[in-house]
Formats: sequence, C-alpha cells, structure tokens
Amino acid sequence: MRLAIIDGTVRPAHEATISVFDRGLLYGDSVLETLRTYGGRAFELGAHLTRLAQSLEAIAIALPDSREAFETDINTALRVAQNDESVLRVIVTRGEGPGGLDPSQAGCPVRIVTIDALDPPSPRLLRHGIRTRTFRTIRASDAVQSAKLTSYLASVLATRDARAAGADEALILDSDGRVLEGTTFNVFAVIGTRLLTPPTGFGVLDGITRRIVLELAQLEGMTIELRAMTPDELGRSDEVFVTSTLRELVGVATVDEHRIAKTPGPWTQRLHNAFRRRAGAPPPRYDDT
Repeated sequence: MRLAIIDGTVRPAHEATISVFDRGLLYGDSVLETLRTYGGRAFELGAHLTRLAQSLEAIAIALPDSREAFETDINTALRVAQNDESVLRVIVTRGEGPGGLDPSQAGCPVRIVTIDALDPPSPRLLRHGIRTRTFRTIRASDAVQSAKLTSYLASVLATRDARAAGADEALILDSDGRVLEGTTFNVFAVIGTRLLTPPTGFGVLDGITRRIVLELAQLEGMTIELRAMTPDELGRSDEVFVTSTLRELVGVATVDEHRIAKTPGPWTQRLHNAFRRRAGAPPPRYDDT
C-alpha cells in the first residue's frame, strides 16, 4: 500500500497534498531521507534521522518536531501500509510562504513521511550489473555538500542522457573529470584487495549503505583508499559496484566504453553477503532464471 503522513495525519495516496505555495515545491527548499525495511522494520533508522537533522541544520530549517515524532510517523506508516517490505521517504520542507526567495518569510516547516511497497533489484540485474555513462554537471547539493536535498533535477537530466546513450545509469564527474558518485548512489572500485571510493569532502553524499560497506570491507581485510578516479581508472578496475539504500550493492558492467573485468566480482558478492547478514536478511540471489 502507498500512503503519506503529513504533519502526523495519515492520508491515502490520492489525498496526500501540500500547498502549491510550499517552498519545497517552488524552490526545492527541503531535505529528505530514503529508508527501506528488512523484516518489516526500518533499517538504520537512527542513522537516517541523525543525517536528516544534519541536513536541516545545514540549510537552516528548524527541526519541526521531535525525533520521536518522526519515529512515530514511520512506525504508523509501517503498521497501516502492511507491505511485505517497504520503502519510506522522510521529507521536511521549509513550509509555505508569501513568495520570493527570502527564507525568513516562510511559515512552519512541513513534516512528510511517504511509504510504498519495496521493489528491490532483480536477480537478473544483480547477475549482469548496470551499464553506466559519465556526465559532468553541477548539482544543487554542490552548494550545500553536507545536506541531502530534494532537488534532483541535475540527476534526472543525467539519467535521461544516460538512457539515451544506451546506458542504465549516470556517473557524475567533477570539474577535473573525476567520478564522484552516481545520480542516487555511491561508487566503489576494487583493485586487488583495495577498496576505493571518493571521500565525502569531494561533495559526495555520506551514504548510510556506504558507511556500512566501508566498515564491512575493513572487517573482511580490505584496504580502504578514499580518492576519486577518472573514468579510465575506474574502467580498468577489477570490480566496480554502486551502493544505495534501495539497491544495496549492485555491480557495474560498463563505464563508458570500458567493460569491467568482473561483474559481479568476488569482492562485490562477498561484501553484499556481509551486508545482508548485517541487515538480518537472506543472501542475495544472482541467478537470472
């Protein structure tokens, strides 16, 4: 079931509305977190709510309610929706205002939680990986690197261009031509027993799944190297994979014209298995039958 909770009130999907004058709609003046469930429970809820508070602080939106209010909304959404597994989005906008960019004119922030049935990556996708193309673009998040904003227009356009070029997903380049991250995911490369990923100081989102993978990789004996790579360097890696809340870990088959040597490689599978154990979930399926 799909529904929303707006400022504590449960609404069916077709009745979930906010004002057309809300600054989140007009200016993208809002932040969000995306969560998923395992066994019907929100995974890493504390980490997501902490990052939500950090994002709100970064763009100077006062936390509209207590942390417990968000937890109550999420638990209510899970109880009412009754999905086998769910994806939740927690959104806070600066609220409605009289018009103009001045944030001091905004009214009370709006608290939104949405829930929908989870549609996880298919075994076929895990088996064959994703094809990627690189794009240089400027994102709204580049201006406020410590916040997860709702403005995804640059990522939407990069995804459109990637699909038009015959790829599945887009990788974002910085001004020096180095790969930072994907449109909605972090990027990792494996070279031998080294695991490489760009540092958050480069404007990369500090993904919750990214944090867990880095921790698990150290426990598995890998050496962590935080640095960005060019598309050519990435393409010559032994393995490349991406991480996000909804994807978990998915191997990359191609980067531009480069075909990755192993997809999904042994380290990708090993780390994915470790991640699923951490989440209390069964091992991932890589068969595509």
